[in-house]
Amino acid sequence: MNNRSKILEVALDLFAMRGYDGVGVQEIVEGAGITKPTLYHYFGSKRGLLDSLLQEKFGLFNKIIKKSALYNHDLPLTINNLVESYFQFAKENSRFYRMKLSLFFAPPMSEASKAVDGFIKEQYKIIESLFIKASKDYGNMKGRHRSYAATLLGTINTYIRLSLEGEVDLNQELVRRVAHQFMHGIYS
Repeated sequence: MNNRSKILEVALDLFAMRGYDGVGVQEIVEGAGITKPTLYHYFGSKRGLLDSLLQEKFGLFNKIIKKSALYNHDLPLTINNLVESYFQFAKENSRFYRMKLSLFFAPPMSEASKAVDGFIKEQYKIIESLFIKASKDYGNMKGRHRSYAATLLGTINTYIRLSLEGEVDLNQELVRRVAHQFMHGIYS
């Protein structure tokens, strides 16, 4: 593993377990077995390191979400695919997902919040777009795309958080139950 990769891995571990603000540059460089100038060479700053982590992981994640949120006039199937994609990504990238959740709830004016804001907004836009398209088939959904996106993502993230704490397994049965629960709520 090269120095850049080592730095990213150590930072991801530390940010996931203690939050961005709870980790110092010295701790990262000691964990990676490198010097501060090496970290600064690759990333410029701790924020540059965070930006690189987010760019790398969210780039892939948002591509997966866009693909699974494609609406083909079958909303239950699309919701199921979306939930499954989130769960699969979280299982395969649990450290990143833990970090993502901590950044999502960071204080609004913090460096961490500012770093993740655009990526989170992109996910909301993808899911809002799904509900805007579906509202053409389901008239009662018109104008509710924001609340549906927030509710769906909140539900998904809650189950992923429970999984990260070992309380649930992100399996196919849970995918089906979460998708069904959400669909039942918006049809009523």
